[in-house]
Amino acid sequence: MELDVFVIGGAGIDTIVRVPELPLPPVETILVEPVESYVAHTGHGVTLGCHLLGLRTGLADVIGDDAEGDRIRRLYDELRLPLHVAIHPNGTRRAVNLVTPDGRRLSLFDGRDHTGLQVDPDLWRTNVVRARHVHVSIVDFARHALPEALAADCTVSTDLQDWDGRNDHHKDFATAADIVFVSTSALPDDAVDWIFANGRAEVVVAMAGADGSYLHLRNQPPQHIPAVKLPDRPVVDSNGAGDAYVSAFLARRLDGVSWYDAARAGSIAGAWACGSPGTHTELITAEELAVRSRTLG
Repeated sequence: MELDVFVIGGAGIDTIVRVPELPLPPVETILVEPVESYVAHTGHGVTLGCHLLGLRTGLADVIGDDAEGDRIRRLYDELRLPLHVAIHPNGTRRAVNLVTPDGRRLSLFDGRDHTGLQVDPDLWRTNVVRARHVHVSIVDFARHALPEALAADCTVSTDLQDWDGRNDHHKDFATAADIVFVSTSALPDDAVDWIFANGRAEVVVAMAGADGSYLHLRNQPPQHIPAVKLPDRPVVDSNGAGDAYVSAFLARRLDGVSWYDAARAGSIAGAWACGSPGTHTELITAEELAVRSRTLG
């Protein structure tokens, strides 16, 4: 195996607007801090997060022949990370994220309408068989990579984001992955049971932000993992915190630790990510994660 984690789908550009409150007041003009943009989105976050945790990573995605796509390619060249792309005329995904002073956010997502897109499977095929683990983002084209990921000698994960337990778009991903991450923000009570009943998941990790996360193992009661507070890194921006959690969870699980310890590492990494403004601007390193894990117990 030449890659530890290979990520399929999910890179784009975030524009961050820091606003005084959410919802916004009904006025025509609001003065804000300087507006910044970043290479971002969930697939990039997991690729970069795992890289900073010492893993060999790479990403395959569909982007545009545009300034945003060029920016992604330049960054991966600078990081010397493998990036395999197909070009779509609709352009590169982007989002405008409104962020409050306490780190809460509202994301306005422009997926560039790649629905129904099928790409040459060579985009991912070579690296799927070279990877210990494949993380598949819930972008539409990536569902076509799931059969080859399942046939390879690797484990598979996905992040269902804010799934409502009903949207059919997510179900292929939910039933194919060994490790399923999902936000609790819209999750109904029966969703985790549905994933176990209809899929192959060993574990479902329900991420609840400031309320921590919940570790669901098949045929076992859920375990609550409390949120971590880092006094020297107060929350300023929650963008990318879930991706940081996923990255640390996967990195530590690939190291052979227990599910609980992997989730604990995810909590630390998520809290660390909330301490810097912008998306994926300062993800935790392997060295810092080790220090914080010892300190926090």
